[in-house]
Amino acid sequence: MVLKGAKIRGKRQFYTLIFRGKRSSCRFPVSGNQYLAPLFSFTSISLFQFKNYLQASFSFPGRITGICGLNGKGKTNLLDAIHYLCFTKSYFTKSDTPHVLEGAQGFRIAGKVQQDERERELVCILRETGRKEFIVDGEPYERFSHHIGRFPCVFVAPDDVQIITDGSEERRRFLDTLLSQLDAPYLQHLMDYNKILQQRNSYLKALAEKKTADNSLLDVYDLQLATHGIYVFEQRKAFLQQLLPLVNSFYEKIAGSTEAIGLAYESALLHTGFADLLRQRREKDVLLQRTTQGLHRDDLLMTLRDSPFKSTASQGQRKSLLFALKLAEFELLKEAKGFPPVLLLDDVFEKLDERRMYNLLDWVCAQNQGQVFITDTHRERLETALIEMHQPYDIIEL
Repeated sequence: MVLKGAKIRGKRQFYTLIFRGKRSSCRFPVSGNQYLAPLFSFTSISLFQFKNYLQASFSFPGRITGICGLNGKGKTNLLDAIHYLCFTKSYFTKSDTPHVLEGAQGFRIAGKVQQDERERELVCILRETGRKEFIVDGEPYERFSHHIGRFPCVFVAPDDVQIITDGSEERRRFLDTLLSQLDAPYLQHLMDYNKILQQRNSYLKALAEKKTADNSLLDVYDLQLATHGIYVFEQRKAFLQQLLPLVNSFYEKIAGSTEAIGLAYESALLHTGFADLLRQRREKDVLLQRTTQGLHRDDLLMTLRDSPFKSTASQGQRKSLLFALKLAEFELLKEAKGFPPVLLLDDVFEKLDERRMYNLLDWVCAQNQGQVFITDTHRERLETALIEMHQPYDIIEL
């Protein structure tokens, strides 16, 4: 590591550190608050045949890492590799095969993590046979679901605005991702519910061919759905009582103004018991060959001045609400785990005005003590924003 001469920017003095053999730099302010290392952070990652990376390794010596480069260089892919090690899967797709380097078979992601003052090693391997393995400190998992929540992270990507603009499935996915990290039984009940829901729907389709219904089998499916569904519903309802005030608070901080934002949980289960709901809808379910009501139809209603948010709000307001949702997710994870999760911000500069961006980065970089990764196509823009935060940072140029 080489220490280069001081650079004066305004009234603050910065030293530039150049790490040998790596296209990475770091600026530390000479004066200011003492830097505190995060309680949970990635220190390095290595990729083999993952997306556009044949073989690459990166180290993360600081708390804030900027990742710069032109589109197609692999900025988002690097963030997704970190997400893989936290969730055992990609942030963007359910399938693993699209993430194998073109022309190759299988991939390997390995990362070193500092947690509870000890170093941990996380490894995700997709074999040539299509079999996936996940290993922590040399011990493989029998069930990947046991890994969820141990190494929490929050990902913010440009397409996440679909949480606001698209259908209810995106909003349920947001809720389920967060609650699965907070509560292991929630994840198991949700997985069991979805499995039984699929079986019930398959049976309803089969009934259309048989022209007769075995109500005893439907009774079994309904009982199982209600057993798992009630737990998921109660957890969602209780959780949203904590989430919604946080979202409003973060929205005001990012937007810099108070606006009439409304958020409400919508579920038929708020008015009818699960077993009664399924019984009332059975005839319609048989006719339509699918389960028409249940927690898989729940939604999070968003309004602006009592009108639907997605059709009323500007792009800036949509982005503000998106980041408010994500930062509320971050805050709840931090409170539950006792340490901040890793925060992955992909192309957050796009379609967000300067004032909102400053408000976001001030909280993310200056007020938050967790590890942060930020991608941008313009290095100068990213560095200018980070310098204004008066926090140490590193840059990886791809």
